[in-house]
Amino acid sequence: MLRKRPFRACQCFNGAMPRIAIFLLSCCLLTAFAQARQDPVPVRKAVESWLANETQGLSGQVSLEIGDIAPENRFAPCTSFDVSRPSGTQSFGRISVMVRCVEGASWRVYLPVHIRVKTDYLVSARPIAQGQVLNDDDLALQSGDLSELPARILSDASQAVGKAAAVAIPAGRPLRTDMLKAVIVIRQGQSVKVVSRGAGFEVANEGKALNNAAAGQVVQIKLGSGRIVSGVAKAGGSIELDF
Repeated sequence: MLRKRPFRACQCFNGAMPRIAIFLLSCCLLTAFAQARQDPVPVRKAVESWLANETQGLSGQVSLEIGDIAPENRFAPCTSFDVSRPSGTQSFGRISVMVRCVEGASWRVYLPVHIRVKTDYLVSARPIAQGQVLNDDDLALQSGDLSELPARILSDASQAVGKAAAVAIPAGRPLRTDMLKAVIVIRQGQSVKVVSRGAGFEVANEGKALNNAAAGQVVQIKLGSGRIVSGVAKAGGSIELDF
C-alpha cells in the first residue's frame, strides 16, 4: 500500500526557484524605487514662479539661470513646494534658494541660481581729482550686468552730482557710493543766515553753526539771543527752519 507524502511548501523553492523569486522581487523593488523619485520639472517651475515675483522690482533686463535637482535623486514625490532664500542674501547675482516640500513628503534642497540684471550704471567720463565736486559733464552711462559689477554701484546722475570725489578716479571707472562724499556747506563756528518759514511768514536771522553739515543734513545753530535751534543746511550755505 502506497503512502501519500505530505506536501511541503518549501519544495516549491527547490533548485532555481529561489533565485528567480529574488530576481523578480529585486526588479519590483527597483521599479518602485525609480517611481518614488521626485520629478525635477515641477521643482523648477516652482523656483521660476518664485523668482518671477522676487525680481519684478529690479530695474533692468532680468535673465535667470536655475540649477536643477538630479533626475536620479532620492527625494520622495512632492505635490507642493515652498521656495525661499536665506536672510541677508542680495536680490541679484549668484545665490542659493531653498526648496522645501510642504505636501506629500518631507525634504528640502538648495539650488544654485544666477540672477543677471542688465542695466545702465555710472562711470567717470574723464579723470576726476580727489576733492573735485562732480557735475553732469563728469559722468557717463554704460550698460552691463549688475551681478558682475562691484557692490554699491551708482545708476543715476542725481546720486553723484554735487558730491566730491573721496579719491582720485580715472576715466571710465564705475562709480560707487564709497568713492564720493557729501560736500560740506556749513562749517562749525561759521556765521550763517537762518531763515524761518511758516504759514504766510518768513523771518531771517543770524547765528553761529555748532557743527559741520552737508546740504540736506541737520545743523545746530546758536542764535544771537543764546537760543540753540536745529535746521537743515542748504546748498548755498544758509540754514532753513520750518514751523
